[in-house]
Amino acid sequence: MPEGDSVLQLSHRLQFMTGREVVACSLRVPSVALVDFSGETVDRVWPYGKHLFMQFGERILHTHLKMEGTWAIHLAGDRWRKPGHTARVVLELAGAPHPRPIEVVGHSLGLVEVFPTDHYHEKMGYLGPDVLAEEWDREEAYRRVMGRASRSIGTALLDQQNLAGVGNEYRAEACFLCGIHPATPVGQVDVGHVLDVTRRIMWANRDSPVRVTTGVKRAGESSYVFGRNGKPCRRCGTPIEKAMLGNGRDELERVIWWCPRCQPAV
Repeated sequence: MPEGDSVLQLSHRLQFMTGREVVACSLRVPSVALVDFSGETVDRVWPYGKHLFMQFGERILHTHLKMEGTWAIHLAGDRWRKPGHTARVVLELAGAPHPRPIEVVGHSLGLVEVFPTDHYHEKMGYLGPDVLAEEWDREEAYRRVMGRASRSIGTALLDQQNLAGVGNEYRAEACFLCGIHPATPVGQVDVGHVLDVTRRIMWANRDSPVRVTTGVKRAGESSYVFGRNGKPCRRCGTPIEKAMLGNGRDELERVIWWCPRCQPAV
């Protein structure tokens, strides 16, 4: 699943939409299929954590990539249709300075909804502070994470209601850099330090097409533990291990990776 940095970079690529008129609109999701933004202007495009928003006057289009979502940009008339009819959002925009309109297409989006602009804070207020905000609210993130001291730090970091934008890769790498097993209870962790490390590595990657936490951009060397099950730890040589974390009820079970020597289990 794309993490906050991926959505931030996507938002940057889509900034050209701002100020353009919508020539044609097709939302291919039953719940919003009758919504039409034609004739309206794109007022704003912005990210919040893993969520992407586009404002058209008094309405907001809210999308989430989930596991397989992508956005593509084409000149109208170019062949872009993928097998399986994956397009969920098709926005045709006035193309000046191009002679043809521009099509912005969201494929396989996991969430597509539309709501009134003045409902934004009510709809999205459940999300924690955005880790990649220019000035993120660290104190609020700390308060939310500490709200359940018996919960594992790995689960708490992945909970978007605590802090928005952290995914499995940053969760795994932050825990390694802090020397903490992901299953360690929040109450036994220096949460402030974990938040600072998480912010630092995500901020360092906010404009990078290649996500790196080791400082090495070469293929296969960009992460410490994420996706490296059975491979030697880059610090001590101990084989990296993986397991599932989450109770399967109110917490989604997700894979975790860790070094049993650098991150001993509690």
